[in-house]
Amino acid sequence: MLKEIKYLIFILIIGLFLFFTVRYYFSDTNKKNSYRSLNTINKRISIYAEKLPVLKNDTKNIIEYVEQSNDKKKKKFNFWKLLETNE
Repeated sequence: MLKEIKYLIFILIIGLFLFFTVRYYFSDTNKKNSYRSLNTINKRISIYAEKLPVLKNDTKNIIEYVEQSNDKKKKKFNFWKLLETNE
């Protein structure tokens, strides 16, 4: 009997916690406060973006292309022939 009452109290406390949490989360005051904080963050970002310096572009003609020729003859190795010779 005592065990059932204990479980009932636990379930009641968890249920009340969830109820009050959801109630606060969907309240008008919480929505207003979250909107205000998002709005101030956007204002701060726009003010900070105006103060950023613009850097000069110095990356023109920075890439040098190297021509590679395929004329070099590469020695082809055969795996099984390498295993047969023990030199």
